[in-house]
Amino acid sequence: MMNIAAELTGAEAKLRAAEIENARLDAAVLLAFITGRDRTFLVAHPEFELTDSEHKAYTAAILRRCTREPLQYITGVQEFYGIELLVSPDVLIPRPETELLVEEAIKHLKKVEQPAFCEIGSGSGCISVAVLKNVPDARAVAADISPAAAAMTAENARRAGVLGRLEVIVSDVFSAVGERRFDAVLSNPPYIGAGEVSTLQPEVREHEPYIALTDDADGSSIIRRLIGSSPEHLTAGGVILIEIGFSQARAVEAMFAGGRWNDVVFIRDLQGHERIAKACLARV
Repeated sequence: MMNIAAELTGAEAKLRAAEIENARLDAAVLLAFITGRDRTFLVAHPEFELTDSEHKAYTAAILRRCTREPLQYITGVQEFYGIELLVSPDVLIPRPETELLVEEAIKHLKKVEQPAFCEIGSGSGCISVAVLKNVPDARAVAADISPAAAAMTAENARRAGVLGRLEVIVSDVFSAVGERRFDAVLSNPPYIGAGEVSTLQPEVREHEPYIALTDDADGSSIIRRLIGSSPEHLTAGGVILIEIGFSQARAVEAMFAGGRWNDVVFIRDLQGHERIAKACLARV
């Protein structure tokens, strides 16, 4: 048997050898996950001894992290907008930048009577779940081309208590949405160019779903489809909110040209990058 202090020291050394950036933190997070105790307990009780089964499970978890498997796929959860979501290799791990899109969606939908929105490429369901939790009278459709991702969206919606207001469908962009119209279209599409995938961190390029990262082209094809098709699925004055790559703003701005869109703006993330594209459907 080994105590907490010894386990953490050994795990941190293994993670550092594997060039894990936050080795000490990851070691502590995984130990808390395996033992079911919070990190405060780990700090306060370094002498606490793990059971044999806990030691084996912790060793296995550390070995997985040493292969650069994301921490979230090992624990199976990720917090997003104050909500604990299930995640798996079938879905992209929710990022803080996407919370900016959620905030803008909430602001818009709270001004609308009986609001409805559609999320394209729902993945874990982080966007739909967070918006529905914060706009209690909203209803939504969440679409993803991956059946496994759609199932994850539904499960996270169920856990959050919003599944009764969310219809989850398998759809290639709007292909299965029909003729319904919404007050907002929301999306965090695959916007990384295929040639850029090899430059990503191993955690991303080797473990997160390829289809959620890139369109297997230049990273703009799904964005172009969203901007081109959304007018047929928005109410007059409805908005589109799309997360984009840090260098895509000018190209995306050009996609909104042509008179169908008004008030095109880009919302910057904490690094100052124009991360969220927002536009309003022009009223006829």
